[in-house]
Amino acid sequence: MATSNSSSIVSSTFYLTGIPGYEEFHHWISIPFCLLYIVGITGNCSILHIVRTDPRLHEPMYYFLAMLSLTDMAMSLPAMVSLFRVLWSISREIQFNICVIQMFLIHTFSFTESSVLLAMALDRYVAICHPLRYATILTPKLIAKIGIAALLRSAIPLIPLLVRLAFFPFCHSHVLSHSYCLHQDIIRLACADVRFNVIYGMVVITMLWGMDSLGILITYVFILHSVLRIASREGRLKALNTCASHICAVLILYVPMIGVSIVHRFAKHSSPFVHIFMAHIYLMVPPVLNPIIYSVKTKQIRQGIFHLICPHKMNSAM
Repeated sequence: MATSNSSSIVSSTFYLTGIPGYEEFHHWISIPFCLLYIVGITGNCSILHIVRTDPRLHEPMYYFLAMLSLTDMAMSLPAMVSLFRVLWSISREIQFNICVIQMFLIHTFSFTESSVLLAMALDRYVAICHPLRYATILTPKLIAKIGIAALLRSAIPLIPLLVRLAFFPFCHSHVLSHSYCLHQDIIRLACADVRFNVIYGMVVITMLWGMDSLGILITYVFILHSVLRIASREGRLKALNTCASHICAVLILYVPMIGVSIVHRFAKHSSPFVHIFMAHIYLMVPPVLNPIIYSVKTKQIRQGIFHLICPHKMNSAM
């Protein structure tokens, strides 16, 4: 009985991985990660504050931008906490239940971000193709429903995967490939038939990310068709310019996401550094770059950032 209890305790503990081969430099490596995370948090919190406090930004486009900032922070925060615990030599251990919660949050909010980007594409479609009905179609009540639906749509399909993980024995190495928990990383350590998790996981990814990316593509086909009918060249450029930030945000999420999936599926025997680098790019790039892109490309957000930094100069200019 004592042996069984001991085995159960051991099996409930996993060990996170930092940067293999660079353990002695972990404290130094943590500095750029810390700076990037501070930049991401500061940028996203600034956007949320500007959208909340500026009545001129109480419009559908900026509400969706606030949703994007929230999902960016929610997706990266769980991973960053365990990353700094590893890099600062606090602890490499993570309990199974904490690992599952972390995995659930990371996957849920990465799916939610994809859904928010689809909603933002639809927002651009309505703004360009039906400008006179923009405010009546995208009401605050509808936007709130879209946000709740995006979150539930992302979270509920993950529940069967989490339930099955609770019944898996983990008799192989308990060392994870990253400094945070991912579903595809955990199931490779299970001493059980994981075919359901592999197949169901692929179906979930295909249905959620696949449908969102297809929806974004179709939406932009309609947008492009509508833009090409605008007579003036200036009008076409102005219409396309309103989509530039969103297109960048889509690429920032999907390119690293596809890269991580390819590395996990087809480059299993490549250097561990490649896996870890891609995994951190996937979680760090969107929260850092999205606020920068929207600050540069969106005049109202740029003015709001400038007002936060230099309120006296902004007031005198006005």
